[in-house]
Amino acid sequence: MFSNQNPRYASYEVVNSLPDEAIDFIWYMLDNYMQGRFPMTNLIKFNLINSSNHLSYDYLINGDVVATFDTPYPFQNQFPRTVVVYDNGDEQIIALPSEINL
Repeated sequence: MFSNQNPRYASYEVVNSLPDEAIDFIWYMLDNYMQGRFPMTNLIKFNLINSSNHLSYDYLINGDVVATFDTPYPFQNQFPRTVVVYDNGDEQIIALPSEINL
């Protein structure tokens, strides 16, 4: 699950609401911080939070914050509050929750 060998995408809404670096950081977190360290299903959720005017990602499981990942990127109020990452076994996508119909 979430193999970096599979194709990865970001939805139109995500691409239009987050800087490229913030999107790439989500894949970086999955590959370098989360694999083998945290339980993950094929649908994971991150809240985007303002941490001292920088973007941070709260990793949620069943609504509970399990970990927070800080970034060097400035936080902007127009960022979406939540993104999800979905792995269907063949490809992966970062999307807004409203864009995923499971």
